[in-house]
Amino acid sequence: MVQLYNLHPFGSQQVVPCKLEPERFCGGGRDALFVAAGCKVEAFAVAGQELCQPRCAFSTLGRVLCLAYSEAGDYLAAIEEKNKATFLRAYVNWRSKRTENCRVCIRMVGHKVEAPFSDTFRDQMSIIEMPLSEAPLCISCCPVKGDLLVGCTNKLVLFSLKYQIISEEFSILDFERSLIIHIDNIVPVEISFCVGYVALMSDLEVLIVKLESDPKTGESVNYQPLKINNPMKQTEGISNETLQLDSDDFVICQKPVELLGEKSSQSGVSVTLESTGLDDKTIKYYHVQHLLYKRFAPDISSLVLSDDIKLHSLQLLPIYQTGSPTTDRKKLSQEKELLSLFCFFSLPHVGYLYMVVKSVELMSVYQYPEKSQQAVLTPQFLHVITSNNLQCFTVRCSAAAAREEDPYVDTTLKACPPVSMDVCALRIQLFIGLKAICHFKNHIILLTKADPEAIPERREPPKRLLSRKGTNVKFKTPPVAEAGWNLYIVDTISPVQLYKEMVDYSNTYKTAKTQSCIHLLSEAHLLVRAALMDASQLEPGEKAELLEAFKESCGHLGDCYSRLDTQYSHLALPYYKMSGLSMAEVLTRADWPLEDGSQKYERGLIFYINHSLDENLDEELSEELAAKVVQMFHMAEPKQLPHILCSPSMKNINPVTAMNYLSKLDTSGFSSILVTLTKAAMALKMGDLDRHRNEMKSHPEMKLVCGFILEPRLLIQQRRGQIIPTELAVQLKDTQPGLLVASVLGLQKNNKIGIEEADSFFKVLCGKDKDTIPQLLVDLWEAQLVAGLPDVVLQELFFKLTSQYIWRLSKMQPPDTIPLRTSEDLILQVADYHVCYAFVQKLLKSLICGPSFDIASIIPFLEPLSEDTIAGLSVHVLCRTRLKEYEQCIDTLLERCPEAIIPYANHELKEENRTLWWKKLLPELCHRVKCGGEKGQLYLSSLKETLSVVAVELELRDFLNVLPEDGTAAFFLPYLLYCSRKKSLT
Repeated sequence: MVQLYNLHPFGSQQVVPCKLEPERFCGGGRDALFVAAGCKVEAFAVAGQELCQPRCAFSTLGRVLCLAYSEAGDYLAAIEEKNKATFLRAYVNWRSKRTENCRVCIRMVGHKVEAPFSDTFRDQMSIIEMPLSEAPLCISCCPVKGDLLVGCTNKLVLFSLKYQIISEEFSILDFERSLIIHIDNIVPVEISFCVGYVALMSDLEVLIVKLESDPKTGESVNYQPLKINNPMKQTEGISNETLQLDSDDFVICQKPVELLGEKSSQSGVSVTLESTGLDDKTIKYYHVQHLLYKRFAPDISSLVLSDDIKLHSLQLLPIYQTGSPTTDRKKLSQEKELLSLFCFFSLPHVGYLYMVVKSVELMSVYQYPEKSQQAVLTPQFLHVITSNNLQCFTVRCSAAAAREEDPYVDTTLKACPPVSMDVCALRIQLFIGLKAICHFKNHIILLTKADPEAIPERREPPKRLLSRKGTNVKFKTPPVAEAGWNLYIVDTISPVQLYKEMVDYSNTYKTAKTQSCIHLLSEAHLLVRAALMDASQLEPGEKAELLEAFKESCGHLGDCYSRLDTQYSHLALPYYKMSGLSMAEVLTRADWPLEDGSQKYERGLIFYINHSLDENLDEELSEELAAKVVQMFHMAEPKQLPHILCSPSMKNINPVTAMNYLSKLDTSGFSSILVTLTKAAMALKMGDLDRHRNEMKSHPEMKLVCGFILEPRLLIQQRRGQIIPTELAVQLKDTQPGLLVASVLGLQKNNKIGIEEADSFFKVLCGKDKDTIPQLLVDLWEAQLVAGLPDVVLQELFFKLTSQYIWRLSKMQPPDTIPLRTSEDLILQVADYHVCYAFVQKLLKSLICGPSFDIASIIPFLEPLSEDTIAGLSVHVLCRTRLKEYEQCIDTLLERCPEAIIPYANHELKEENRTLWWKKLLPELCHRVKCGGEKGQLYLSSLKETLSVVAVELELRDFLNVLPEDGTAAFFLPYLLYCSRKKSLT
């Protein structure tokens, strides 16, 4: 369906001052317009709304049959006819031709130019002859690379654009015939070429293929596809004998067919590549990927084949990667990168627009109210001419390209009107006698002629209209030039100006709440988006104006989706975000009373506000607007009220107002725990501590923890990237610290808050700087260990706890609050707090003894902990023991705490370490006993314990060998007797 609006996309109009009736014309680049008539081409400069100025004129070899301009290389290609022969030529450096009599250099393609002639080529126009073995029928220039594709009867020839380097300062444009594409069973009438994509069209057939440059099969450049029998020939019941009949009494009619993607290779059209390029720098194509084949059937209802029922206006339209208008890219790449590609072709009464990059799909079908003659596609519009009308249709190219650029454009952050949206005709402008049209930049070139006689047709139609065994293309002789023709330049108005008109037009639909308002505003949005995608053509001021219009259009669309109760109401959220409007500005725009004076808030607006408040935006609503929000949700979604009131944006809500609305929810079946906690928070804001305590006592602590998990913002909020504890959190710190720690732990286990966020929360809550750890945070860490967090954070948790324990031991600093758990509680509940040895009394040592502790991670942090204290000494010894440094531990304990040596040895010197009893401990004790001193009695006692163990473990001979030679026999005799009797006793 095509919707019709009466807008004004066409602005100023100029007359091109050409002398003869144009036979062919084309435009392109910044300001170039070429008009061919007879054996002459006139070039005009078109700039803005100024008069079209003649630039130069040059003669051609013969009558021009086809023209094509390439912005890359700034050259004009032409097919010319002389003496019933056709020629292909390219006009280079044409801007330097000042007068018609200026000298012109003619050279053959690939002709090597020597350095002495550089000055000649620099200052004069060159004509490059391109010989072909078959007559050229049509041409197309690649808009990105500037390569030239030429269509002949049974093949396409690709001339790659390149530059001959004459000297260090000078190079000239040239071409190389790099590829021949052999195509059987179809004769091209029009072709279009863009970065390896080739579209060709006969009277009723369209074929689109992609030339791929990846050499997947070695070095071979010739690609011979499998011969595919035409499946249509077998299914249509036409015998081979019928196909071979050469009588005018038969008309071959084939069924309409559309084949997409790889299926299009079954069309029966054989495509073969033959590489002819010699230059290594030339892009070489090795493979053909079939994208689309479409065949139409003629209208034979009148029993006469009409000459007018054939395709026209084949065009490939590229859109380049430029960056989304909603993102800020500092600098766009100077080299064009293809983002998306579209193909358009048309029958007299219907046009087809396909997207052909990544996937091939039909985007839009255009139904014309009158028989069309020609059409041109632009990123913003489709312009179609009939005999007396210039029609302007909207297109969906920018919507499709936006999704190619950002596949996630349709989210809660961004949105774009759908590709499937109905197209519309913005304007049908009367022009008498329209004959031809072309387009470049914002200029539409129109040829009109009052005489109803048609412009010379492209060719005589073969009587076998649908047989692809083509005939030679013949051009009609042009009629004698007559008066009554004009060549017009019609400028399309600026996108911003047309956008404003579309917005004004949409206001007529606002009060009716219809889809027409959304449709027209979507058209306006896509118009601005398409202009922004072609940012290389914009001045800085124009781009800024377009960006402002883009944001404004998003605001208008947000208003529409927030007002209308449709299945797409959720789109209010991304459009409002893209608009840059604040929540307060949106709420101010959202005051729409009904006829009876009441208010009704549609789900689009509710959806936007709900999500905006849930995202913790750094915006605080005024008391008035906050009250309005509460009223809205009380009417539309009352179950969301507790969540709404916990948003930082609602900080200024009057607590009395909030409490009144919350009180109405008590019997409504909503979560009583969440309502209770929200009321407790509001009671604190009101200063009513009694009511606060009553609310908190109405549920057990574990249910209150569940309530905090449902809404974490009751405890923790974020403003401008900073974590802010709520008043309720501060109150719990003083009155129920256990509930607070349990709640934060619950949030962590449910992924509602991260570990670093929790640490920051307690530091801010307890008013500590980043280097000071409050006891409540230590309580949380210990609770995390009890709860068994995943292994990935276990070692980090150990590190934090041991660091804090070490700091307290080294500074002799008591905790700032009473710990929630005693060391005995933790040791009994958590396996990682291992059972302490007899000489270990502190929690830190218990943790170090745990089975999961990575001892190497804590060694660098033991330096502040002195070995002069019992706590410090035991920690150091425990760590060395975990590292299996037993001998060093024995020396340390003998020196600093000899009373602990025997308990240590009994616990650690076992199994493979048992030999240390007699190899290390016994000699050391004997030596220290001989030296005497104040610790002599301790050493002696330890020696006796050691001898008792050794006497049990060793045989008599071995026992004698380890005893000191200078010892007193009477001292060792009891142990020797025990050792000697040990065997007999056994």
